[in-house]
Parts: sequence; C-alpha cells; structure tokens
Amino acid sequence: MSEYPDGWFRDGRGADGQGTGEADPGRTVSLPTGMPTAPPGAWPDQPPLSSRGGPATPPRSPVRYPTGPGSPARYGGSRRRRWLRPRRIFGVLALVVVVLIAGGVVTYFYLNGKLTRGAALADYPGRPGPGSGTNWLIAGSDSRQGLTRQQEREYSTGQVGGSGAGDSDTIMILHIPVGGGRPMLISVPRDSYVNIPGYGMDKINAAFAFGGPALLAKTIQSDTGLYINHYMTIGFGGFVNVVNAVGGVRICLPSAIHDPASGVNLNAGCQVLNGGQALAFVRDRHSFATEDLQREQDQRIFLAALLRRMTSAGVALDPFAALPAATGAASNITVSPGTQLYQLLSVARALRDPLTTTVPIANANYWTAAGDSVQWNAPQATQLFTALQDGQPVPANLITGSTLG
Repeated sequence: MSEYPDGWFRDGRGADGQGTGEADPGRTVSLPTGMPTAPPGAWPDQPPLSSRGGPATPPRSPVRYPTGPGSPARYGGSRRRRWLRPRRIFGVLALVVVVLIAGGVVTYFYLNGKLTRGAALADYPGRPGPGSGTNWLIAGSDSRQGLTRQQEREYSTGQVGGSGAGDSDTIMILHIPVGGGRPMLISVPRDSYVNIPGYGMDKINAAFAFGGPALLAKTIQSDTGLYINHYMTIGFGGFVNVVNAVGGVRICLPSAIHDPASGVNLNAGCQVLNGGQALAFVRDRHSFATEDLQREQDQRIFLAALLRRMTSAGVALDPFAALPAATGAASNITVSPGTQLYQLLSVARALRDPLTTTVPIANANYWTAAGDSVQWNAPQATQLFTALQDGQPVPANLITGSTLG
C-alpha cells in the first residue's frame, strides 16, 4: 500500500515502480492530503517542461527570491551595494582622516614634551641684534651620559676630563635664510683660539666646560657677530641612541680607516653604521693629515646622511620605525627655552642638503698657551658672518664644501 496516488511519478510509474515509461501529458496529479503547500506568489511560475525533462523555453523574467528573515537577498549583493554607496565610502574615509589627524596631534605633543630645555641664550650687554634669517647653534657634547661603563670601553670614549662638565666636541652654525634660500652649515673647529667672555683667550671648546651652553652661545655670538636664535646639543649617548633608532646610517668610505683612539675600524666601501660605529667615525681625526679639519667634513656629511635617513619614506611611513626614531631623537636632544618640535623639523629639512663650509682658517697649527690651536682668518671670517647676518650672498671662495676623508 502506498499513500501516494497512482501516476504520481513523472514518468508514469506507480508506487510499485511499474509503468509504461512514458509521460501522460493529459493526466492531472493531485498532491497527497496533508502535504505542505507554498503560499500564493511565494515562488515563480515554472516554465513548461519538454519531453526530456528540461524547460521548453527559457524564463522570460528573472527569478524573484522570497523576502524574509532568511532570504538570500538579505545576505547577497544588496548588502555589498549598500557598502559601496558614495555616502558610506566618504564617511569611512572621513573617519580614517580624523583618526590620522588625531593620532598626529597626540604624537606631536608627546614628542614635543620629550624635549629637554635648558637656559642657553640669555641676553647680555653687547649681544648682536637679530639679523636676516634664523641661526642655530648646534653642539655635540662629549658627555657620556646615557652610556654604560661597558659601552664607554667598547666605544673607546674614555672618561670626561677637566671639570667633568664635558667639552663641546662638535660646534656648528646652521643658517636658514629668509625666503627659502639654500641653508648653510658652518663648522667651527673645536680648537679655535678665541676670546671666551670672562675667561680670556682659549680654545673655544673650553667655553662649554667653563659655563655650559650659555657661555658657548655667548662666545659664538661675541666672536662671530651673529645673533643666535636657537640652540641644540646632543651627547655621545644620545647620538648612539638616535642612530640605532633609525636602523643605522649608510656611508660610503673612499678608504679604510682604523684608529685606536676613537675605536673606529671600518673598511672601504659602502656600509651601514650602527650607533657605536657612527660615534667612532665622527670622532676620528688621527686618520687624517689635517686631523680636526677633515673630521668636521666627515661630521657634516654624516649629519646630512642621518637626517636624510630619518626623513626617508622607509622610516617616515613606517610607524614601527618612525616613532622610535623620533622618540629617540627628541629624548636625547637639549634645546633652548621656547624651541618647539616644529622648529626642529625645519632644521631636519635644512640639514638634508645644505651648503657646507668651515670658518676660514689662517693657521691650523697655531701654537698658543692653550696648546696646538686653530687661528681664524679674521678678515675672511668677518666677511662670511657679516654676509649671513645681513642676508647677503656669501662669496663663493668662502664655501669649501665637504668631502669624506
């Protein structure tokens, strides 16, 4: 017995599987009593079937799926189309921009707060008045702060002598002209024999040991006639940390240099220097016949390479590299009061490709009561600094450039 009526099957077979094998087109089949039926209009009308079981003609209208909690329309193309609406796209982009701006503002104030500020540019009788452009006094102190005893031995830095305050191992003046002209970076030899206010004639690097940044700035302004707008300094430990934070700096050396005094041990050719190697490189002077004068050129070249690295796309667009590099730099730099982070960013841009020179020299081996010193060429030095102070072009013969030793 079967609950299905005879002829229920499409091919005419009965419930017992027997039949003619041919369809009866004129026969009407009724559904068994009690079977569920779809509500009217829930499913589209089906096209008539051919003798082979397929549609006799293609459908004349697209299939309409039922709507409801579980219908395909709720999870298909309509949802994707809603996400692709212009208003929604612009809303998402606006949210991303807001998040980036907010993150940038927070990062800026965080880094700005990392800067150490110390008195360095006090007024005094006879101080030069503000000139054309902006002048930065950049000093590299030989302070070992931030280095462990093991690092001091590894980097061959030795111990701080004299008063223990440290000397200004590197002295540079960065001049940024008005109107977007090319900046100029000027090295002041640390053995320059100059007048240190209150102490008389001595080597200029002693000013830092005698009176710190304030006396160094006063000495520079008194001897050059330049008005110094901003001051910044970094010690040995900070220098090492900054170089390591950016992943090292690439330098191409024309020849190998080996010096036990500075600890430098580098082969010829292009290589990436880590913090310790970079410190040894910028301290080396015994490898060169002109000693400190060549070291100053190497320092200027390395400083420009470091700033190009810090502002490169590889670092700037990588938050995992940019933030540690910026934090490392900000945490290890001391600036004069009132100096803000955005001003240091202008210094970074200026140091990427400046004109470079050294204070004009009359005698690089000038023997004085302070020992072997450097004597300036007074007329040419006056010409150089007067041109910068007045915003005039510097004579080409006073721009010596920089070449690696």
